[in-house]
Amino acid sequence: MIDLGERLRSIRRALGLSQAQLAIDANMEISQISRIERGVINTSVGTLLQISAVLKVDISELLPKSQFNQD
Repeated sequence: MIDLGERLRSIRRALGLSQAQLAIDANMEISQISRIERGVINTSVGTLLQISAVLKVDISELLPKSQFNQD
């Protein structure tokens, strides 16, 4: 299963954004973007909303599909 960090990295790269540019646009630290992508830290819904707004994707695009299962 692809995790949040891998999905974020994939979308960011597909859009041609560096971690630095995403961090600037989302008003975050580069190190925070890096840690999210590497799965070192968990992040809040608010942070995910900031990131998804910059990437112009629905927040659900960042979340692993299993997050929506009721299993």
